[in-house]
Amino acid sequence: MPIDQPELAAEQQLRDLRAELTLAGETDPVVVTEFAAGRGRLAALAELAAQQERIIVSDRRSLLLLATRCADGPLGAWFAGLAEGESAALRTLPALAAACGPVPDGAPLPGCQAYPAYLAWLALNGRPAAVAAALVANFAAWGGYCATLAGALRRFHGFGEEACAFFDFFAQPATALERAAAEALGPAGLTAGPDLDAAREYGRLLQAYERLFWITLAELP
Repeated sequence: MPIDQPELAAEQQLRDLRAELTLAGETDPVVVTEFAAGRGRLAALAELAAQQERIIVSDRRSLLLLATRCADGPLGAWFAGLAEGESAALRTLPALAAACGPVPDGAPLPGCQAYPAYLAWLALNGRPAAVAAALVANFAAWGGYCATLAGALRRFHGFGEEACAFFDFFAQPATALERAAAEALGPAGLTAGPDLDAAREYGRLLQAYERLFWITLAELP
């Protein structure tokens, strides 16, 4: 009965938001499709690793700030758990970077750093429940890309477990994350007005900045 499973309403909201933010006809990033076809350039992933080091450090701080903004409720623990995951992902980056080869200078690329800059803005100004919903919607696409890259690196480049650990870490189905977020949001879920409208806005921008991340990597000389 719905009264015994109040989290189902929030789960449905999150699934609906993810479906709404999935653009019809949108293709996977060029970097991902090239690796899937065996034509990927390891230099692009070397740059990805360099950019991700900056991104993860920033995102972890943003998530911890969000956790403090709702520290008295379950959503605070949910954000803190995401921050712990960022720490775990950061530990896997050196092996990926070493396997992909040197990066020319490792300087921050604006197109790659737009996503963490916006998440930092959300940490200060966003509605926490809406930020959580937008992140869940965005992670589904990111996880799929990571799964494709992990498989391609093993198949075409002979990468081992350590070298693929970064992509393996994120290549998880979105269902578990959605369920945890729904439980943290509680029976009320997202309010029909401000939270849902904000989640749509945040989600669209997060996905746009992620597309910019991949476009920037694809356009590297």
